[in-house]
Amino acid sequence: MKQRVITAVVALIIFIPIIIAGGIWVDIAAAVLGLVALSELLVMRKRLIISPEAILSGIAILLVILPDVWQSILPAHLDLTFIVYLIVILLLMYTVFSKNRFSFDDAAVLTIGTIYIGFGFHYFIVARAAGLDTLFFALLIVWITDSGAYMIGRKLGRNKLAPHVSPNKTWEGSIGGTVVATIIVGVFAYFYPQGNYSLLTTVLLTIVLSVFGQLGDLVESALKRYYGVKDSGKILPGHGGILDRFDSLLLVLPALHLLGFI
Repeated sequence: MKQRVITAVVALIIFIPIIIAGGIWVDIAAAVLGLVALSELLVMRKRLIISPEAILSGIAILLVILPDVWQSILPAHLDLTFIVYLIVILLLMYTVFSKNRFSFDDAAVLTIGTIYIGFGFHYFIVARAAGLDTLFFALLIVWITDSGAYMIGRKLGRNKLAPHVSPNKTWEGSIGGTVVATIIVGVFAYFYPQGNYSLLTTVLLTIVLSVFGQLGDLVESALKRYYGVKDSGKILPGHGGILDRFDSLLLVLPALHLLGFI
């Protein structure tokens, strides 16, 4: 527990000033976090993090993460999405020349990982560009849902939520986490309204995003269960890897965009 607290304090000391500063600092942070998360996926897949496939997928994920303004440096007939597509084609071509060292399944995992991780951190940048309060709104939902679910689940949890993926999570904890997040974020939104949305709309949005956040947690749990690992990485002592800490946000932030909030 002491190690977890120390890591959390140090991480916040670094993380909070970056999101407050915004701009290029958030762009850099999102790019670094995305690359580290991708490297965790490569390690789980038992691929080298310095290899042709790692370099290609690393370039692809950076193209997905970076703000759309970067498209201005490309010729008019190209866009970032098409460049990412070309990289996927290169990965598929590599399956031909790698002498069975790199398979179609490997290419598929890296392609899905690039989309899953890349767009999650891309919308981290988009949310911050929309306003510090918008990004803080998303972070607040994730943090409170996670903490509420953990505490209520420990006290009242009886019915397993998804035992085949995450044996410790319960329905009571899940519902309790969403209720706690809705109440606290609702109070926050009352004093700091989100955009032009009414309090009722913000509360309903909180409920939806809280559910998305928990689904993000379960998705990453399923990934770890598939590869037989406890944590996605060891970069954050006591907390695991970047995927372990940002799994909920990787779904919550794109959901904000889907719902027209950013």
